[in-house]
Amino acid sequence: MGEGREHGRSAEYAAEVRQVEELNRMEGPAADEPGDPAERVRHRAADLLVTGHALARTESLGDALAVISRVYDPALPLRGQAVFRADRDVLHCVGQFGFPGCEDPAFRVALDSDYPGAQVARTGRPVFLGSPEEYRGRSPATFAPSDREGHKAWAFLPLTTYGQVTGVWMAAFDAPVRMTDKVRALLVALARLLSQSVEHSYTGEADRALSRSLRSSMSGTGVGVEGLTTAARYLPTGGGLMVGGDWFDCISLPGGRLGLVIGDVQGHDMHAAGLMSQLRTAIHAYAIEGHGPDAVLTRASHFLAALDEDRFATCIYMEADPATGTVRIARAGHPHPVLRLPDGTCLLKHLSGGLPLGLDLSEDNYPVNVLSLRENEILMLCTDGLIEAGGHDMYSGWLRVRSALSPGTPDDLDAMADRLLSAVVAPGDPRSPDQPASITEDDIALLLLRRDPSAPHAGPPVRRLCLTLQQDQAETLSEARIELQGLLHDWARPEQIDTAVLLASELLGNVLVHTEHAAVLRAEISGPPGQRRLRVEVTDRSDDVPHRRAPGELSSSGRGLVLLDLLAHQWNVRPEPEGKTVWFVLDEDGPEEP
Repeated sequence: MGEGREHGRSAEYAAEVRQVEELNRMEGPAADEPGDPAERVRHRAADLLVTGHALARTESLGDALAVISRVYDPALPLRGQAVFRADRDVLHCVGQFGFPGCEDPAFRVALDSDYPGAQVARTGRPVFLGSPEEYRGRSPATFAPSDREGHKAWAFLPLTTYGQVTGVWMAAFDAPVRMTDKVRALLVALARLLSQSVEHSYTGEADRALSRSLRSSMSGTGVGVEGLTTAARYLPTGGGLMVGGDWFDCISLPGGRLGLVIGDVQGHDMHAAGLMSQLRTAIHAYAIEGHGPDAVLTRASHFLAALDEDRFATCIYMEADPATGTVRIARAGHPHPVLRLPDGTCLLKHLSGGLPLGLDLSEDNYPVNVLSLRENEILMLCTDGLIEAGGHDMYSGWLRVRSALSPGTPDDLDAMADRLLSAVVAPGDPRSPDQPASITEDDIALLLLRRDPSAPHAGPPVRRLCLTLQQDQAETLSEARIELQGLLHDWARPEQIDTAVLLASELLGNVLVHTEHAAVLRAEISGPPGQRRLRVEVTDRSDDVPHRRAPGELSSSGRGLVLLDLLAHQWNVRPEPEGKTVWFVLDEDGPEEP
């Protein structure tokens, strides 16, 4: 097995050599290169091939740099090398050859500085500086420390492992270098050879084995049940590991139900990955035992605290019933899920929750939220890496996710998952043009759940929203306003959006202030665009029927029904077997407001 892997790595290196050899043949050697031109091309290719075979046998970064230092080429008087790694907002040295003190822990460079290595880490594009004058002109602030080393030329090139830019290789020379196309091609080839060596030896064989095992276990959702379809994706951090602290899981539960979990253990190192593996297994076991979402998270919190008191984890665990579409969700400090309606409207579902797992065992309280997932509705769960990648905050990142999640039909979940990841890592992000596709600051885990339709539906899809506001959760009133605005995001008459939010707030406020019961908000939009109808219902279990009053000028209440009379196109009160429902209707093409 070891010989087979080494042979495969040598084949990769040989492919790089052939590309450089072909470029040299097309351009020919530089005028100042001695010897027969054809012989010089063969000699350069032979050097690279020997280097590639030697790199295939290295087991550490230091060994790989020592091998590259033996590459002979008159045009490249190589004197020293260093490998830098980006850790969030700092670039630091993780390996060197010929730079004593480079790996000093105090050696740090801000990732947003004009240091050439930092520029390469941000953009993924190499920087070639053939003389001290070029360096000083490009980065005067960082030139002085580099000049003290006595070097006369520099090359900074990106290192790509596992398909991502994970570091920067710096080559320094003790004489000025003409950075011709052939010289650049040779340096790029060496950087790629080094990248392939790093990919196989950077974390050590034991870490790679664990990473491969964990990532293989998250290669797909694995299980599903009739009536529910899932899709999932995992993208590792730019730190070079194949897997970090993010994870997802799908669990077959008794009674045909499906359990889904997504989480994020603090940190991006192998310790976080190991804790994630154990926590994932524990949650799976608690779910199989038949515990509800709240009990699963409570037990998981105690389990994580027993493993490592210095680490915490955010998590969402939910159970979905395909027969009814009921989803029971508990949340531990994790980003809220997103509900995608059949017509592409996306709503951020605000869920009550508790602290992250493992923080304060005396405060373990994970209330269960109940959602009703209708046919062709999709629930999206993700870790914060999907939202914040590329320097976005939670708000701008949410807008980007919504733009990628909304288009298309709900039929192809895999295409939707791919589109979401592409939106995060695609080049040319207008908000961060220097952020390349291959750099991610954090792991990304993504999980999509769709309730499958029982039969094809004709006509425009109906948008629906259902929320329950408890008496002791007054903050959910503002969240209800936000979700109602999201439901009306493309309503033709913006003034009616404010009207709908005002009327719904009045009805919900009346229940929370004048009764002792919870309020249930249901909103539905039907009809073709431009002629749609919004129907909003607020139900409570109180038998007290509201009556219209004439509030005084300074009165703080009593205006709800007056506003309904003035602003709604229709409204009424409907008695229920237990309690009542107050409803109103707004027509998109209805009469103007008074």
